[in-house]
Amino acid sequence: MKTIVLLLFITNFIFPQPIQIKSFGELISNLRLGEEIRIVIHYKDCKLLKDSIYLNPTDVIGGMTISAFEFFEKGSIKNERAYLAFSENVFIYHKRYGYVYNYVKIRIYDYDEVEIIAQYLKPENFEVVMNEIFYCKINNNNNGGVFLFRNK
Repeated sequence: MKTIVLLLFITNFIFPQPIQIKSFGELISNLRLGEEIRIVIHYKDCKLLKDSIYLNPTDVIGGMTISAFEFFEKGSIKNERAYLAFSENVFIYHKRYGYVYNYVKIRIYDYDEVEIIAQYLKPENFEVVMNEIFYCKINNNNNGGVFLFRNK
């Protein structure tokens, strides 16, 4: 029995479980400390705006690490609300569109609201062939499709 407890302790020490961040304030505090943050998005728990119509998103999950970002305090650029902005661009192959850039831009606002813009861009001329906007909330164990994690 002692061996099992010791093994679990060592495993947790070597492979620590991530800690969930549950608010905008916690997120900014962790980024200011230089913590690496992962974002996991459960799109089905968001609202999808496509072609000016709200739709029910499919059960898709996406994720990325927040690397380069900008934090704008309220009023710093004549903005009414504080927010964090970051994006990622990945070259992918899509069955319908062929090779495209998958560009995702995210803004997380001070009231735990999240706006996600997902676009597919043609590599030869950056023409937008798919454009979707998702509106979510930071998950706080009760609701919200955006999960934020930091390592122990």
